[in-house]
Amino acid sequence: MRRAVIIGATSGIGEELARQLSAEGIELGLTGRRVEMLQLLADSLPSRCVVRAMDVTEPAAACATFDALLADLGGADCVILNAGISDSGAIDWSRAKEVIDTNVVGFVALGLAAAAVFRTAGGGHLVGISSVASQVPNGRSPVYSATKAFISTWMQGLRARSLAEGWNIDVTDIRPGFVHTPLTARLTDMFWAVDAPYATRQIVSAIRRRAQRAYVPKRWWIIHALMWLLPYRFINRISSR
Repeated sequence: MRRAVIIGATSGIGEELARQLSAEGIELGLTGRRVEMLQLLADSLPSRCVVRAMDVTEPAAACATFDALLADLGGADCVILNAGISDSGAIDWSRAKEVIDTNVVGFVALGLAAAAVFRTAGGGHLVGISSVASQVPNGRSPVYSATKAFISTWMQGLRARSLAEGWNIDVTDIRPGFVHTPLTARLTDMFWAVDAPYATRQIVSAIRRRAQRAYVPKRWWIIHALMWLLPYRFINRISSR
């Protein structure tokens, strides 16, 4: 990997990904809504970085920005879709729509834009940051869980399509558990929580392996396995915590 684009690099996992990939000498394209913070990050990194403001809830504009970013960067071997928000327990439609527009509409629009570029180039690597919430329903944030389930299933389907059509596009679904980031700052009693640098090292390892799916930290695969065995009444109890 020589060049990578990180969609949603302003803070948390996206910021840490930028730091760890840049330390390996990888040139980066960084996007986010807070361009001033992105520029400060870029200025602190050792490799070449191209920064662009992007709001993924405006998919047409976001895709145009993505294309312009790739042109300035000189292409990319890997695109990492990291932009995402939580509903923070809200149950009103306006907040739910914002989460869906960010986590689903923006995610798929940019994923398809990246896939189109990779098809033209003869291959590439698409990495999506979903969540263990895609399999463990969260009663406190049901819309968030549903959006993560959608993108995990979408990535699985895109991977299958790539194999069937010979696109040579690897697709990696990263499913983090609880990670200490600004997104989780208001949460308490986070089960198996890890810090962002630790989580990101595991994510980078999965990217290098071009893994189809990776749980972060790895022990979350146990929950994945148990979800097929546990009775619904137990799942409902842990989901409402």
